[in-house]
Amino acid sequence: MPEAPSYNGFVWKELIPAGAHWSGVIRRGTVLRMTDLQGGANVSMLINNLEVKNERYNMPDTLKAQKTAFLTTPNMCFSDMGRVMCSVIADTCGWHDTIGGLSNANMLQKKYGTKTYQEAHNDYFKNGHDSLINELEKWGLNESDIMPNLNWFSKVRVEDDGSMTFVENNSAAGDYVDLRFEMDCIVSLSTAQHPMDPSPEYNPKPVELSVYKAMKVEQDDPCRLHRGENERAYYNTKVFYGENPND
Repeated sequence: MPEAPSYNGFVWKELIPAGAHWSGVIRRGTVLRMTDLQGGANVSMLINNLEVKNERYNMPDTLKAQKTAFLTTPNMCFSDMGRVMCSVIADTCGWHDTIGGLSNANMLQKKYGTKTYQEAHNDYFKNGHDSLINELEKWGLNESDIMPNLNWFSKVRVEDDGSMTFVENNSAAGDYVDLRFEMDCIVSLSTAQHPMDPSPEYNPKPVELSVYKAMKVEQDDPCRLHRGENERAYYNTKVFYGENPND
């Protein structure tokens, strides 16, 4: 595994248990590192602008602008306003799903049966859809704000006939992805299993979150230079914050 990049300082760290959900504000100029602790993790993510909450991660624009169906370095995550929300600046996994969606209660029941909170307390079976609603509601958002999400550490391949295949063991223990946030964002996460995970058992995995102070974004930053659309999105974000886009 390559040596982890250096940043300007450590901010905080938190463990997200298997099958849990979390949300919080990740500030611009910081790096969120997600680490797969055991291998085979899935982290479903939604991103909203902290100041204008109905501005959010837009999957179609992100993919078509960068001519890709998955994310890794040096991709950016674009909002529906043509701004960059975060940039993938380091990645030991290499493929992160953008098209597989979320698990839901009916899907989970058909695959694994039912284990309620009354039966199992915090070990009850949790799905991605309901988990993210729980987090969105903490910020005055609701089910209508669930858009096509990101699934970090998971790989879904599209075959020549248009069918989709979940690739097992895409992420190994210790793999991480670093997201440099270019906007102040509400980040909502679920560590429920990927909806296409063929495992016959309910077996989500934990993830560690770490936040660092980012290095200054230079003119030759690989994410900015990746495509013309990336540079325009970065320009739009700087203007949104009233800053000189040429800095």
